[in-house]
Amino acid sequence: MTFLLGAVAYDPKVVTIWTGFRDWFQRHDFPFDYVLYSHYERQVDELVDGHIHAAWNSPLAWVRARRLAGARGLNVRALAMRDTDRDLTSVVVVRTDGPVQSINELAGKVVAVGAIDSPQATLLPLAHLKRAGVDVKVRRFDVGVGLHGDHIGGERDAARALLQGTVDAACMIDSNHLRFNREGTLPAGATRVIAQTAPFDHCNMSIGPSAPADLASRFRQLLFGMSYADPELRPLFDLEGLKTWCDGRTSGYTPLETAVDIFDFYDDKGHVNARDYRP
Repeated sequence: MTFLLGAVAYDPKVVTIWTGFRDWFQRHDFPFDYVLYSHYERQVDELVDGHIHAAWNSPLAWVRARRLAGARGLNVRALAMRDTDRDLTSVVVVRTDGPVQSINELAGKVVAVGAIDSPQATLLPLAHLKRAGVDVKVRRFDVGVGLHGDHIGGERDAARALLQGTVDAACMIDSNHLRFNREGTLPAGATRVIAQTAPFDHCNMSIGPSAPADLASRFRQLLFGMSYADPELRPLFDLEGLKTWCDGRTSGYTPLETAVDIFDFYDDKGHVNARDYRP
């Protein structure tokens, strides 16, 4: 039997990454292949329905997979994640030369966010503001809807809107705030952080209910046997943004579970409730 993994094609590099990994797995006598999906909702459905054995899931996809499987009496588990998937934060930034000095001063003002389904640039920072009692007007930049924020276009557009002065603040993951400074989207010193979320985790390798135990075990063994020092794997690791695979953990998804409930994005059975969400 071939171990089948699902991945979402959020960028052309996804083909390069998983074709390279597939070749590496097969050279280690592991029957492996992958299927690409256009959005995470379909991938989660296929995982829980048993059409694929594993899924390289976004954090939001993990939340839905866990709820959907649980409602059916099934189990999914987080097998692995990248070293770069742990303890991330999102930030709310304002212009340094603007009038807003504190989070409370955002009340009633316009805040730019990423796509409707972006954990890092929409759900988590907006939940942070809401829990702080700060009600804002939201301007969404729905780029790559269905990709759960993997496409950073929405965050970049939110940053540009802030720089242009058409919004009062913008939400983004901390690493993209730094990236936007480096690339010049947000010139150095032009913005400052006025709020930061609690730490959260990002993607994980989810194992579905149909995965044979022996193949899942072998997959884990090989995955954790990958080394950044391997010249064949290093370019793939660089494209995927990791140095090493770590054990999958679920404790880092608590903030997102809370945000999903606050905005009723999914119900407790994994059904999509979010209005205007059409992946």
